[in-house]
Amino acid sequence: MHPAPSVILFTVLSGLGFGMLAALGVIVHPYGWTAFVLWGLGYGFAVAGLLASTFHLGHPERAWRALSQWRTSWLSREGIAAIATLVLLAPMALSDWLGLGFGRGLGLIGAILALATIATTSMIYAQLKTVPRWNHWTVPVQFFAFALTGGAMMTGQRGLALGLLAVLACALLAHWRFGDGRFAAVGATMGSATGLGHLGRVSVFDPAHTAGSYVMREMIFVVGRKHAARLRVLALGLACLLPAVILGLSGSVLACGVAVVVHLLGALAARWLFFAEAEHVVGLYYGQRQ
Repeated sequence: MHPAPSVILFTVLSGLGFGMLAALGVIVHPYGWTAFVLWGLGYGFAVAGLLASTFHLGHPERAWRALSQWRTSWLSREGIAAIATLVLLAPMALSDWLGLGFGRGLGLIGAILALATIATTSMIYAQLKTVPRWNHWTVPVQFFAFALTGGAMMTGQRGLALGLLAVLACALLAHWRFGDGRFAAVGATMGSATGLGHLGRVSVFDPAHTAGSYVMREMIFVVGRKHAARLRVLALGLACLLPAVILGLSGSVLACGVAVVVHLLGALAARWLFFAEAEHVVGLYYGQRQ
């Protein structure tokens, strides 16, 4: 799949934002201007991610229409869950900032909705049987691991963050390990794609068209194995290993800030790979998949 920058930013930033909001709802109880900064960052990342997703649309002004398809669309469910989370947690954020003394009940419900938003985001991809690498349990696990790890780091939960960084490393390795064999495991071939497999081995005689197309541009993207291997090492090191070393050496605000920045760079690299390595079965029609 084509790794569009807008979708990469959307999934990384919104995951970080909603992971942070979930932590603020039930784990961290900041007050005063500390609360203002932390809640502001959580809302900022979440909203920035959601806005980034609209840049991938042909008509961003029609994005609101997606909310009407909640019965069948995980994208629609994500939008509804995101809005509900942001609205419900607003009183909690004001209470922490202004010292209004509201109970944490709203924070708990808001945190559950934030986790539901992360789940719906992951299911946008995990439910696609046409992309075997995504149609696997490792996808939601990876999305949750990134969101919760980022949320713990952003809210200064050093011990929790170190544990979640280890979980995230395992989630990434599992996604790559199982993902590499998914296309072959589902048995998708040109014969199954065309429905002609019962006649024998099917091959491409001539391209479907001579010029490029939206399908070829968006659904078919090939990344070299050596390039992917190097990026995997980079993503694992920046997203998990180096932040763990930084946090292990120091729990200062500066160290946490540096660890978060390094982690985000790794998250962007990992998410680029998430899209670039995804093989859509439509590539079989063009002889781009084996």
